[in-house]
Amino acid sequence: MSLTFAPAPTEPGAEAPPPPERRSLPRWAWALVVVAVWIVVWAFTKGQNTLAVPIREHSDVQNQLTDFRNSVLASRDSNPVVQLTYNLGEWFGSVFDWASRMISIPDLPRPVPQIGWLGVTAIATWLGLAVAGWRIAILVAASFFSFGLFGYWSDSMDLLIVTFVAVAAAVVLGLPLAVYYGTAGRTGTAILTTILDLMQTLPTFVYLSPVVLFFGIGASTAVVCTLIYALPPIIRIAGYGIRSVSTTTIEATDSSGQTRWQRLTKVQLPMARATIVVGLNQTIMAALSMATIAAFVDGPGLGQPVLQGLVRNDVGGAFVPGMLIVVMAVMLDRTTTAASEASEKAARGGVDVRLRRIVLAVTGVLALVAVYVSRQSFWAAEFRETSWGPRLADAVDSFFTWVTDTFHGVTQAMVDGVSTALLNPLQELLAESPWWLVGAAIVALAFVFGGIRGVVPAVVCLAGIRFFGLWHDTMLTLTMVLVGTILVMVLAVVLGVWMARARVADVVLRPFLDAGQTIPPFVYLIPVLGLFGPSRFTAIFAGVVYAAPAAIKLVADGVKGVSVTTIEASRSTGCTRWQEITKVQLPMARGSLVLAANQGLLYVLSMVVIGGLVGAQALGYDVVLGTSRSEEWGKGAAAGITIVLLGIMLDRIMRAAALNDAVAKDPTKRSWWRGMAA
Repeated sequence: MSLTFAPAPTEPGAEAPPPPERRSLPRWAWALVVVAVWIVVWAFTKGQNTLAVPIREHSDVQNQLTDFRNSVLASRDSNPVVQLTYNLGEWFGSVFDWASRMISIPDLPRPVPQIGWLGVTAIATWLGLAVAGWRIAILVAASFFSFGLFGYWSDSMDLLIVTFVAVAAAVVLGLPLAVYYGTAGRTGTAILTTILDLMQTLPTFVYLSPVVLFFGIGASTAVVCTLIYALPPIIRIAGYGIRSVSTTTIEATDSSGQTRWQRLTKVQLPMARATIVVGLNQTIMAALSMATIAAFVDGPGLGQPVLQGLVRNDVGGAFVPGMLIVVMAVMLDRTTTAASEASEKAARGGVDVRLRRIVLAVTGVLALVAVYVSRQSFWAAEFRETSWGPRLADAVDSFFTWVTDTFHGVTQAMVDGVSTALLNPLQELLAESPWWLVGAAIVALAFVFGGIRGVVPAVVCLAGIRFFGLWHDTMLTLTMVLVGTILVMVLAVVLGVWMARARVADVVLRPFLDAGQTIPPFVYLIPVLGLFGPSRFTAIFAGVVYAAPAAIKLVADGVKGVSVTTIEASRSTGCTRWQEITKVQLPMARGSLVLAANQGLLYVLSMVVIGGLVGAQALGYDVVLGTSRSEEWGKGAAAGITIVLLGIMLDRIMRAAALNDAVAKDPTKRSWWRGMAA
């Protein structure tokens, strides 16, 4: 017998009670359903239609790409576009050559550069003092001395030249675009936003092949690659600063009858100065990162000895120039950051202008004297050879030999554990499933997490990956990327929650995370190669180390941003510490978690591609092979395009998932463009 209860009668005019809420399975449960079906079908079809091809075989599309490359090279003297790009590359090359003979290499018949190391160091130190203060001046002087003492003065100067030529061009091109980006409104900048999204999604290694095709190799290619990669930060960040100027301030100044140009130059640019300097900082760091990687296409600078060390598995030989790259990165990062703070302090009147002018005048005279001495005296023009670099390289080799011999069991256990628990099973599922099964599963997961906004880019990108004939290699790369992202998020959640809940942890860890974000990705391969040797795990581990700082900080800031009132309310109900973290803080910081996963995934993809240099194989190796062998250019180009498609697909699925979360919390964000901007 069952009992039924009639609904309570409602009074006339009273609102009817809302219908009971219909509950549906959460998205993670639907995702598990998709994966379960995938595994069942895979069990009956594994090894079929995986589209695996031998490394030296080419598809028709890849052969057509090679033919395209050959036709471009054959038309260098007749094609106006190719002539224009090569002329532009020659101009960049001539600028680099002039600057290099000025401060880096002998300007024959003069046996030394026009300005020797003492003069260059003095000028750089004076500039650091002028823009950022005496602490930065000391840092700059110490950095420049280290370049010479360790035997890499010319390479260091060449890397700085490439970086600053590219940054100067990025500022000239980027600031007008930033002004447009900040003043035209989101509808007017939709196309520019899409282009910037694409440029920031591309792994750095992918830029090399197409630029080499149209600009040749050497300094010109290094400058152009660096320029393209360094453009988005200054456009985006400076444009955001201009857009963020208070509407009330603009309206108040407009009431005085100012023109649009006066509004820009008198109000918006001055008030956005601090943000513009941040954009310049990010542009410089991006340029340094790309200029280092450009060594692979014969770009000059410290990247050359790092690359040679990686190719020879010479950890000590790669460590010393890699360390100097880190020194340079820290110097540039701290200088631009301190310059921003100094300009703000000066704007508030916190500087004695008269004393500052006297100090700069006196030190400027001393710098000019140093320049004169460096032109007249050989000892001040060229660094003498020292044993510092070779001794440090030998010490590093000895250290890593001791570490690998002593802790071989630990490192091998790490490799075996990750391979057994994550890498091998996931690779078996992705790479040994029929291509149509993998495609259907990815589209289904895209729909589960991102709805139709996730499905459309997934279908388009998967079709492109299939078209370019590297499906199996893509699955191998995707396996490494997903495993690396999982490890990054484990670190991000554990350390991020710890930083958010313990101030001591935040104070101790944040400086290391900040420093980690200044190191170019190329450098991360050096110690990891010493620990694990050339393998796919080396690329994954380097990707984890490279991506972890940004992901950890995003999670920490998201968890820390949870309202204190909400946390206190949960404690009043008797929540334990574990419940408080898992039931309150992490769910409310879900947006930060999704963003951390998105950034971590793209960072890992970038490093896994570079890992082709240290035995990671798959798409990264295809790119390396195509760049180094002319007959493999088509396959390398197809791999580069495939990496772009893979990155776009993963990025768009993650963005769509984040948008769905935002819509679930706030239905007013249903607009596609508003959601993407958010």
